[in-house]
Amino acid sequence: MGEVPRSLHMDADISRRLDEEARRQSVSADSIAEQAIQRYLVDQDVERRILRQRVAEADKGVFISAEAMLRWMEELDDDIDAPAPKPDVFIPPR
Repeated sequence: MGEVPRSLHMDADISRRLDEEARRQSVSADSIAEQAIQRYLVDQDVERRILRQRVAEADKGVFISAEAMLRWMEELDDDIDAPAPKPDVFIPPR
């Protein structure tokens, strides 16, 4: 896709720390910033995918009640291998 110039304003302390890190790694501050932005964008994509999956799962209308979860958590105090509760709340899809 090629490179495009971009400028940004940042806190002076962050800029100083970025420059120090770039010197330690013998790379440019721009390359560190670009790598950080790439990681941020990947993280956002992953978060969106997980959220879509969770919404799709919730849309099925099958849940475990808080009471069942609390009972299970109490069981775990005595038996770490206690089986997880099964769904006990069913809400018809809209």
